[in-house]
Amino acid sequence: MDKQYNILVLCTGNSARSIMAEALLNTLGNGRFNAYSAGSHPNGRVNPFAIELIKAIGYPTDSLRSKSWEEFARPDAPQMDFIITVCDNAAGEICPVWPGQPISAHWGFEDPAAVEGADEEKRAAFKKIFHQIRNRVSIFANLPLTNLDRLAIKREMDQIGNTRAEA
Repeated sequence: MDKQYNILVLCTGNSARSIMAEALLNTLGNGRFNAYSAGSHPNGRVNPFAIELIKAIGYPTDSLRSKSWEEFARPDAPQMDFIITVCDNAAGEICPVWPGQPISAHWGFEDPAAVEGADEEKRAAFKKIFHQIRNRVSIFANLPLTNLDRLAIKREMDQIGNTRAEA
């Protein structure tokens, strides 16, 4: 079996995009990834529209929670191989120092939680972003990580982040 990689997905509130990315990485990674998510200023709850979509792919939602990235900067935290920011605010913030010098990338997505209107409009926004995240995660999950050096992986991750995120 290939090496298992620890991935931390960051966003400011850790309520939607980072949570969805965590679930998709763990699901589409087929055992290659241990994905986690956190926020610089977690809002304390996971968005119910994100939960709906995550349940639909069969991922367990009981343990999902909005949490601070400080949990992953502690000495007893898992050492990360990759750090991925999924919102522009988190990408611009000063992050904790991550042990082991993980490879980092920014995969920006619009915030579906910012959409106002009826539930169906919100649900559609979440579905759109969920599909965009799934597309990027699928590309990443198919990279031959064990055959690439650190610089090549960084280039690939950056290229994935610059991929047009279509639904």
